[in-house]
Amino acid sequence: MIKCEHEGLKTFWFSTNTSSRRVTQLKRDPKACGCFVDFDRWKGLMLVGTVEILQDIGSRQRLWQEDEERYYPRGVTDPDYTVLRFTATRGNYYHKLDNLTFEL
Repeated sequence: MIKCEHEGLKTFWFSTNTSSRRVTQLKRDPKACGCFVDFDRWKGLMLVGTVEILQDIGSRQRLWQEDEERYYPRGVTDPDYTVLRFTATRGNYYHKLDNLTFEL
């Protein structure tokens, strides 16, 4: 998966292959989390939420980049091109031994 866009801490957009194992798992259970880590400073952010699998042309065009045709030869309408929208509902920020859990 590739992180393509985000709207604050709440919404993240990704693109991936429809045929991927991750899409198969998300069809069964849309719960997910994302982690962002700065190992040098020993801090990170974990976001928990759900993922929607989007196949509409608007979502596909939103993330499409021309160089992706090497992966999706049929372009933005390639059946193996899928957009995922992750919506976070809560999170945990940590820095060294300090933790902050929050709702979004």
